[in-house]
Amino acid sequence: MANRLATATSPYLLQHAGNPVDWWPWGPEALAEARRRDVPILLSVGYAACHWCHVMAHESFEDPETARLMNENFVNIKVDREERPDIDAVYMIATQAMTGQGGWPMTCFLTPEGKPFHCGTYYPPQPRPGVPSFPHLLVAVAQAWSERADELRAGAGQIVEQLARQTGPLPEAAVDETVLANAVAKLSAEADRTRGGFGGAPKFPPSMVLEFLVRHHERTGSAEALALVEECAEAMSRGGMYDQLAGGFARYSVDAAWVVPHFEKMLYDNALLLRVYAHLARRTGSARAELVAGMTAGFLLDRLRTAEGGFAASLDADTLGEEGLTYVWTPAELREVLGDEDGAWAAELFGVTETGTFERGRSVLQLRSDPADGDRYERVRRALLAARDERPQPGRDDKVIAAWNGLAITALCEAGVALGEPAWVEAAEAAAVMVLDVHLVDGRLRRSSRDGRVGDAAGVLEDYACFADGLLALHQATGGARWLSEAVSLLDLALARFAVAEASGAYHDTADDAESLVQRPSDPADNASPSGSSALASALLTASLLVGHERAGRYREAAEQALNRVGQLATRMPRFAGNWLSVAEALASGPVQVAVTGPDAESRVELRRVAAELVPGGAVVLAGEPDAAPLLEDRPLVDGAAAAYVCRGYVCDRPVTSPADLAATLAS
Repeated sequence: MANRLATATSPYLLQHAGNPVDWWPWGPEALAEARRRDVPILLSVGYAACHWCHVMAHESFEDPETARLMNENFVNIKVDREERPDIDAVYMIATQAMTGQGGWPMTCFLTPEGKPFHCGTYYPPQPRPGVPSFPHLLVAVAQAWSERADELRAGAGQIVEQLARQTGPLPEAAVDETVLANAVAKLSAEADRTRGGFGGAPKFPPSMVLEFLVRHHERTGSAEALALVEECAEAMSRGGMYDQLAGGFARYSVDAAWVVPHFEKMLYDNALLLRVYAHLARRTGSARAELVAGMTAGFLLDRLRTAEGGFAASLDADTLGEEGLTYVWTPAELREVLGDEDGAWAAELFGVTETGTFERGRSVLQLRSDPADGDRYERVRRALLAARDERPQPGRDDKVIAAWNGLAITALCEAGVALGEPAWVEAAEAAAVMVLDVHLVDGRLRRSSRDGRVGDAAGVLEDYACFADGLLALHQATGGARWLSEAVSLLDLALARFAVAEASGAYHDTADDAESLVQRPSDPADNASPSGSSALASALLTASLLVGHERAGRYREAAEQALNRVGQLATRMPRFAGNWLSVAEALASGPVQVAVTGPDAESRVELRRVAAELVPGGAVVLAGEPDAAPLLEDRPLVDGAAAAYVCRGYVCDRPVTSPADLAATLAS
C-alpha cells in the first residue's frame, strides 16, 4: 500500500499518513482509480484542529478491520478542508441538503465521477440511536453499489442538478439605508441581552457582525448598535472562550454563557476579533477592549507566527488526545503553583470550583470581574501561564493560508495604527513579504504553504480578496508603494477570473481555469470568515480610493454591483452578512478619505494620529510626501506646512493644517 500522504504540505493529511487505510489525496489519479475499479469514492474531509476528526481517526481509520473494509470496497480520499475549501464547499452543500446539518469530519460517498449519493459527518464504531456504526455503513454502501450502481449514479446526478439550481446567483437587491437599519433591529431582536451574543448554544464569535455594528454606530450614533457590541465583547472576553492567561479566542462556546469553549484556536477568528476589539477601544476608550486587543495580538505573534514570518492556521483542540487538557485547572493545581493563599484567591477570581465547570472536576478559567489588586492579579497570571507552558501543549497546524494571513495583516495594521503599536505593523509586513515570496507562483496565488514550501492547491477567491485587503491596509499603515501595486494585480486578476459572466456583481469561489468539480462553488454568505465575494467587495471599495483615476471608477462600480446582489441575504439573515453590511456602512459614509501630506514624517505625525483615532471603520488614511502615492497627488503642502485633505465619496473639504481643525472636520 503506497503512502500517498507522506509528502503532503497539510499537517492534517500527515496525521493520517500512517493509517492502515489506503488513502489518496484528492486529484485526477484518485478519480481515475475509482473508475478503473468501478467502486465508489469514500471522501473524508476534516482539518487538523478538529476534535471529532481526531476521534473518528482513532476509532475507525486506525482500526485494521475498518481499514480493510474501506480498502476493499472504496477508493478512499482524504481532504484538508482548509487547503481545499472548494471541495469542502461542494460536498458540504450536499451533506446539508441530505441530512439537514453539516460539520466535520464530513463523510461522503461519491460515484467514480465525483457525484455524491450518500453524505454524513461523524460515524461511531458502534451504533448509536439514530446513527449507524461506521463499519455497518461501509458494508451497506458497498452492497448497495454492487446491486444497484446504476440507480445510485442516477440519483447522484439528480442531486447535483438540484443543487446547481439552488445555488445560483442571488437576485439583485440593494443594501440601502433601510436594509442597514433593519439589520440592526433584527440583530437586536436575536440578541441574548443577559449573556451577550446572538442566539443560543453553541455560540460563535460574531466578529463581522460586531464590526458592522461599530460602523453603524459611528455613522448614525445608534446607541443600540454600540450596546450590542459592548455586551457581546465584554461577555466573550470574560468567559472561558477567551484565554485569560495568554490571550486569544477559541473557536466557539459550547454553552450560551461563553463558559466552556471548543478549544481549538483559529487564525481567522483571532484576526477578526483583534480588529473588532481594537476598533471598539479606539471608539469608546474601553480599557478592557484595549487589553483584549493587545493580548490577542500577542497571541498571534507569540503562538501562531511561523519561522518564515507568516501565521499558522490553528492550534489543536486536543492535547495528547484529550480535549482542552492544556487549559483546564482544579483548585488543587492552583494551590500547587501559587501556594494556599494565592491559590484560593485565584480559584475564586477565575471561577475554579471543586465540582468544575468542564469535565472530571476541572474548570476553564473565567474572569467575570476585574480584581481590585491589579499587581497581584498580574503576578498570579504570569505564574499560572509559566506553569501551563510546562504542560504538554496542543499541536499546531503550521500551514500558512493566504486568505487568513490577509485577515491577520489587516487586523495587525489597523490595530497597530489605532493603538500605537508599530511592532504589530512590522509583523504584518513580514507576513506579507512571506506570502508574496512563497505563495505567488507565475503570477497566481497558491492557497497554502508549510515550512516555506508552497502547496499545489490554487488560491480561491477569498485568498485573492483577503490578501489584497491586507496589502491595502499595509499600504496605508506604511505608505509603501509595493503593497498597493501587488494588491491591484490581485484585484485585477480576481475580476477577470472569478466573475459570473451572466450576472454582474456575482462571483464564483474558484477561478475559471481551476480544477473542474461537479459544481463550481459560489457562496456569498459570511460564515466564520468573510465570503470571498464580500471580501472582494471590501478590497475593491478600499482600492477605489487609493488607486489612480483610471481604475478607481471600475473598482467602485464593481464593489457597488457586488453589494447589489446581497440585499435579500442582508435583510433575511444579517448574522450571515456581517462583512457585507460592514462594506455597505463604509460606502454609506463616503467612504471617508484622509490624505496627509507633509515634507517629512515628523511633520505628519499629529495629523495622521488624529485621523487614525477619529475616522470611521472602512475609511482610508494615507500619509506621505505630496504626490508619493495616487491618493496624495494634487494635494500640496499649505504654506509649506503639513496638511490634511478630507473627502467623503466625491466631496472634499478644504485642507486643514492643525490637529484641532482636522478633528472638527471629521466630526462635522
